[in-house]
Amino acid sequence: MSETHLISDLCVETVDTDKNVNDKNKEYFACDICSQKFLQKWLLEKHFYTHTKEKPYSSVLCNKEFSQKSLLNGHYRTHTKEKPYSCDVCGKGFSDRCHAFEHYRIHTGEKPYSCDVCHKDFSWKSSLNEHLRTHTKEKPYSCNVCGKGFSHRGSLVRHYRVHTGEKPFSCNVCHKDFSDKVI
Repeated sequence: MSETHLISDLCVETVDTDKNVNDKNKEYFACDICSQKFLQKWLLEKHFYTHTKEKPYSSVLCNKEFSQKSLLNGHYRTHTKEKPYSCDVCGKGFSDRCHAFEHYRIHTGEKPYSCDVCHKDFSWKSSLNEHLRTHTKEKPYSCNVCGKGFSHRGSLVRHYRVHTGEKPFSCNVCHKDFSDKVI
């Protein structure tokens, strides 16, 4: 299958060019490393940073580094709390257009990502990647106190409270404190 990455108003989108006969006559810029194709040369140049892990742009406020200037500009909104993009359905604000687009899937129920192992569908690629750890048994998060491994970052955060004794949740009725939020 041939894939091409297109830029729309919202996000980078991957399309199957084998199914799109009209696009076969267009000139593509192919990545020498992974063979992905791009309709514009500047998109290929931006793509190369995914292979080199180079991050030439950094925030003057927090020193966080980025591979693209546009990502740095979007990051600045986390400092300013600016949310120029909003959901047409519920009005929730977002600092990034792609996040607003992905959020919209909550309302549509769209789940474009599917697990190749068990065929469970997901709205977000990050959710699929996290789910895949249930099949691979990968545990990339480990406790720096006892070394126990976890598949999910949130599980490590909850576990760490065993060592700290932190109980950040409290019952509205009896006011007893708890280390975990249970609904």
